[in-house]
Amino acid sequence: MAAASWQAARTMTSAHRDLYRAFAKYNTRFNRQIYDLVRGLTDAQRKRDTGAFFGSVDGTLQHILLADRIWLSRLRASGHDFPALEEANMTFEVQSLRDSVAADFAGLERERVATDQLIAAWVEDLTDEILAAPLRYKNFAGQDREHAVWIAVSHLFNHQTHHRGQVTTLLKQLGVDPGVTDFLVFALA
Repeated sequence: MAAASWQAARTMTSAHRDLYRAFAKYNTRFNRQIYDLVRGLTDAQRKRDTGAFFGSVDGTLQHILLADRIWLSRLRASGHDFPALEEANMTFEVQSLRDSVAADFAGLERERVATDQLIAAWVEDLTDEILAAPLRYKNFAGQDREHAVWIAVSHLFNHQTHHRGQVTTLLKQLGVDPGVTDFLVFALA
């Protein structure tokens, strides 16, 4: 989206905040569902390279968590008022989007739960003004980026859903039925 078009879309509504709260609950719910299923796999099954973009179930789950933390770190450093992020431990160095957040599945699951709790608290800090405000940061290529906060928030949730969908495919290939993961089913339940 060109800078002029996101800048023209300055009006946000409480419906956006409600949507992000619902996405936070949805992501927490389905992260839990996926992790419950993945916990039943052997370590070899979790780490088997299946040709997926991030190689394996473990690699994909590691990437989702790493990306969440990168975006939360960018948002925390944005200068906007996010009390939920102030005390969060997001000190880490990232060499690649394939980096691991945790050495084993128990650690990964623990960090996923903590990050989901953080996201749920953080969405309560969002205001219409913050969502419409600019977010400035450097991407991995060192390029300056600028767009509305709402774009980053939407991307954070969409990114989780996208890669979690890849994990459901990998689970099916391993003979594990991930069940229904549609947002609509969650929202209407």
